[in-house]
Amino acid sequence: MLVVVCVKQVPDTTQVQIDPVTNTLIREGVPFIVNPYDTHAVEEGLRLKDRFGFRVVAISMGPPNAEATLRKALASGVDRAILLSDRSFGGADTLATSKVLAAAIERLALDEEVGVVICGKQTIDGDTAQVGPGIATRLDYAQLTLVDRVEELDPATRRIRVRRKLEGRHEQVEAPLPVLLTVVRELNRPRYPTVAMRLESADAQVETWDNKTLELDVNSIGLKGSPTWVSRIFSPQRSLGEMIGDGVRDPEGAAELLVEKMLEKDLLAL
Repeated sequence: MLVVVCVKQVPDTTQVQIDPVTNTLIREGVPFIVNPYDTHAVEEGLRLKDRFGFRVVAISMGPPNAEATLRKALASGVDRAILLSDRSFGGADTLATSKVLAAAIERLALDEEVGVVICGKQTIDGDTAQVGPGIATRLDYAQLTLVDRVEELDPATRRIRVRRKLEGRHEQVEAPLPVLLTVVRELNRPRYPTVAMRLESADAQVETWDNKTLELDVNSIGLKGSPTWVSRIFSPQRSLGEMIGDGVRDPEGAAELLVEKMLEKDLLAL
């Protein structure tokens, strides 16, 4: 049985800068990293491999340099890495991205049964949390989101039970295989690759699948297949705040000043 882990190369958001003229990201000189949530997805795939002997395949959609992201997954212990790279995939929104990833998973399933697909909860560049559920919907898989613990997986009965991290509480959910999980950081602590595994991954094969492999309609993928797009990126502009009155010694006077200011700005209706 296969465990498929989706990973993405993202810019290090601590060093992202925006061009003030074009309002676009400045990519030159910006280092790229593995999406942090995806490192926990890889680790959980490896833990399932350790427990049940499943094979783990890491897939990523991106430009040729995204191969480095997959080599890190290989160094951690995944069995196979596939880069989905084609000019026709470029400019994809979450809808078009999920279509390419789902098509790749379908192709993998032709040769070996796919039992679990694991994605990070979201990426730190887009923050939409839509790709995982989009893949599950396209493949008609059960989807369990915000997973912070895999409680039980029974290959014989083809059932999985997980714990989901919700606001202020947890929820236990059970679903049949095949299933797609989106995971949070609390799920596990990713392992560190050994020196030997790092060296081995440097020479390992990273397969590249283009659209000749997937045979998707070019009008349904990439920029052409994306109903949404980013029209402008800009840094938030914040003006300095204003201290009004003394709310400690004279709270009533401060309240009166606040009301006057709000009336001046037409923020209150009398």
